[in-house]
Amino acid sequence: MLSTTKKSKIFILDTNVILHDHTCIYQFQDNDIILPITVLEELDKFKRGNDLINFQAREFTRLLDEIVGDELFNGGKLLGKGLGKLRIETGKPFSDVLKESFREDIPDHRILAIADYTSKAYPKRKTILVSKDINLRMKAKSLGIQSEDYKTDQVKDQSVLDKTVTTFDDFSDGLIEVLYNQGSLATEEVKSNFTPEANECFIFKGSSSSALARYDAKSNRVYRIEKKPAYGIKPRNAEQTFSLNMLMNPDIKLVALTGKAGTGKTLLALAAAIEQNRLYEQILLARPIVALSNRDLGFLPGDASEKISPYMQPLYDNLAVIKHSFNPRSNEYQLIEDMVKEERLNITPLAYIRGRSLSNAFFIIDEAQNLTPHEIKTIITRAGEGTKMVFTGDLQQIDSPYLDMKSNGLAFMTDRMRNQDIFAHINLVKGERSYLAELASNLL
Repeated sequence: MLSTTKKSKIFILDTNVILHDHTCIYQFQDNDIILPITVLEELDKFKRGNDLINFQAREFTRLLDEIVGDELFNGGKLLGKGLGKLRIETGKPFSDVLKESFREDIPDHRILAIADYTSKAYPKRKTILVSKDINLRMKAKSLGIQSEDYKTDQVKDQSVLDKTVTTFDDFSDGLIEVLYNQGSLATEEVKSNFTPEANECFIFKGSSSSALARYDAKSNRVYRIEKKPAYGIKPRNAEQTFSLNMLMNPDIKLVALTGKAGTGKTLLALAAAIEQNRLYEQILLARPIVALSNRDLGFLPGDASEKISPYMQPLYDNLAVIKHSFNPRSNEYQLIEDMVKEERLNITPLAYIRGRSLSNAFFIIDEAQNLTPHEIKTIITRAGEGTKMVFTGDLQQIDSPYLDMKSNGLAFMTDRMRNQDIFAHINLVKGERSYLAELASNLL
């Protein structure tokens, strides 16, 4: 049994927390954890399959088996030194308030019944329901039960995701001239006590001139960036120029491109990949499949290839933009055709990539804001020698019901990898698709 006088908290876990992170039970310090029996029933439905949530369900079940062993589990089990106790709670009857509020007997309501029972059974301790389901959290709070999101892998300071380019106004025209002539400046020349982050980008504006530059942590110098095209695609603004510079730099192995729709994230990444096709054996483009209207792929007609085709179409559209910038009889156009035929340029669902070891590849992951932090980690750890990975996404357009701007994998990766010399992040702010698209993005 859990102590009735212990001052630490009691956390009750929802199923989606475990499917998000199977090691979550070790993230609550010395507080006790209750696992509703309903959660085990739900996890059983997710054990079969090839998606990451299926992997999480299987790994948690194995972890639970290791913790319990051959012992009875009705008294709970200590999770380790400095950690609390884990206990599985069997079903509890609905209180009168629960019966009046929720007529359906569904897993969410059974979890609420256990949370309600626990808060009354241990009045001297704070009981908190942890769920990634906003609606369930609202239901709990309406019953007077404290509830919160799983916060372990959330970004604490969201401002780091927005600020990627620093502008120096009233910068010395003389130093800008030196930057053009020599190509770089020492950090102490830019500003006293100047300590930029690795691969941080700058816009230097003087009274009569300006320059774009990037900080290189290895040499501790700021290098001027030239506006260069990549396979027929020309950068239209400073952020796109910075992006192409990062994408074309072989020393930067991991790139994050964020920004709203129409800013050119995927197009720039694909153009840079094709431009460098001789450096990589294969170019891979993938994106997670988020079912339409919460309906499974089985709802869509056709075979497997036809089912996934609508999800991959935006990637084919970007490829078409690059192809159509050349004459169909040109060598550049033919190169793309040959790469697709030889499967050196491959567009595929992300699920088909998992489990592979990717060596000497240029790997673009689109719509990465719909991935969990664990999924991002799983993908990056597939990278072999000579592989470059580019994650693109719009942090304002998250389709997963259990992720938000602070908990999605793209934001988490950007926050954790910042200031590493092989990582770069650019936030593109200006839409370049069309005036109409930019106007709709800003006003609607």
